[in-house]
Amino acid sequence: MSAERLLATARARGLRIATAESCTGGMVAAALTDIPGSSDVFERGFVTYSNLAKEQLIGVSAETLAAHGAVSEQVAREMAEGALAHSAADLAVSTTGIAGPGGSEHKPEGRVCFGLARKGHATITETVEFGAPGRARVREAARDHALALIEQALSQD
Repeated sequence: MSAERLLATARARGLRIATAESCTGGMVAAALTDIPGSSDVFERGFVTYSNLAKEQLIGVSAETLAAHGAVSEQVAREMAEGALAHSAADLAVSTTGIAGPGGSEHKPEGRVCFGLARKGHATITETVEFGAPGRARVREAARDHALALIEQALSQD
């Protein structure tokens, strides 16, 4: 589904969308706001690249960050739920990962964790290993996957 169709579907259902992004740095929000008229669906986006921003802007707990690290499903969950709680949106998607270059044995380059929070539904999280095709490609793939998560949520109604 294109971003334009995704917005049309959300609009038809009266749903507003928020984003909480780390490794994608606003790319998900940009994909949505590139579409004219998106302001009636896209409520707001949070670019929370640093741990401090995650804590201050969307309420990710310092304890979760310390216990699991920023690149974890636990943090992705708190990011999505925090974006939902700190906005007037009906659903929120989050991205947090290691775009590269670099990474570690435990958290390799290309690992991205996602969260999707929606009012009245259980929050879902998942981790995708995109490999190491380069920073730009990891970020693009993460953007596209986040949009697909929103699409899946919209198709569940």
